[in-house]
Amino acid sequence: MNSKRNCKILLSGGGTGGSVAPLLAVAEELKIPQTPFDKGGKNAFEFFWLGTKFGPEREMVEQAGIKFKEISGGKWRRYFSLKNFVDIFKIKLGFFQAFFIMLKWRPDLVMSAGSFISVPIVWAAWILRVPALIHQQDIHPGLANKLMAPLARTVTVTFEKSLIDYGKKAIWIGNPTRRSLEIPNPKFQFPNINNSLPVVLILGGGTGAAAINKLVEDGLSELTKFCQIIHVTGKDKPITNCQLSITNYAQCEFLEADKMAAAMKSADAVVTRAGLSFLSELSYLGKPTIIIPMPDSHQEANAAFFKANKAAVVVEQKYLTPKNFCEMIKALLEDEARRKQLAINIKQIMKPEASEAMVKIINDILN
Repeated sequence: MNSKRNCKILLSGGGTGGSVAPLLAVAEELKIPQTPFDKGGKNAFEFFWLGTKFGPEREMVEQAGIKFKEISGGKWRRYFSLKNFVDIFKIKLGFFQAFFIMLKWRPDLVMSAGSFISVPIVWAAWILRVPALIHQQDIHPGLANKLMAPLARTVTVTFEKSLIDYGKKAIWIGNPTRRSLEIPNPKFQFPNINNSLPVVLILGGGTGAAAINKLVEDGLSELTKFCQIIHVTGKDKPITNCQLSITNYAQCEFLEADKMAAAMKSADAVVTRAGLSFLSELSYLGKPTIIIPMPDSHQEANAAFFKANKAAVVVEQKYLTPKNFCEMIKALLEDEARRKQLAINIKQIMKPEASEAMVKIINDILN
């Protein structure tokens, strides 16, 4: 391949931020002028993103300086639902949209880290003989990746266990995280947050979690006695039944990448769901973490892995009340030795240098 020609990479994913973050990390790594295609210090890669209309990915992608276009998408449910009959037409429409976009833009590679929006895109790429690279984040393979993997050139995986799921195509690399996490961020002044008490970052994933928001709302008066809360509620899920100007509490629906990095770095502990993209970043930073996995979902397997390796405090949502939620956070903040050990364990749980490994694989495919 001519090293002077920009290589075009079509990225896809969305609906939640989980399928977006690792691809943005890879794009960030590819922009660093150290690849065989990047002679002369100029960026030799062009990126284009196809995603959903209503997910959080547009904001995340455009903030990263990548062109974004929405396409039609649907989800195939493995149980009877009338929505399947509607969504199958959405998937077909998404396929033709992706097909003609690729026919015009002519990418050299298609990449996805899961998400049903990516399925028709990878199918269209296969017909057009465009190689596809799929990344498996979670412990258990999702249906979307199962549908895409047979047509992919390579499947990278976060956990060694996943090599069995994808056979000879699979390469164990870990989960890509943003190199920008290494760079000191400007200190953002979150309202009502200072250095007087420990800081706890609480969020329910890219789209928020109503159950976690409710626990915070009901326990806020107690929580703010012993810690400061940075609470990311999720888009259109603000807490309105509490005094938002209360001391030691800052609420926001969404945090841009640099502000989220600042929030993570400032936190003495983090409470979160078990999405792998965010857990990977917490692992990279070595943050003591409390995981509340989404009930009856793939997140429970992710959380179980962290629990088995003593890399996080894991508690099922059904056992939580506002009272024991507050007690659990307070106990962790008061136990410095436990927080230090959790920080060590979570930092060791993920395979390092995943972004660099992904870049090497991409270069091998393009060559």
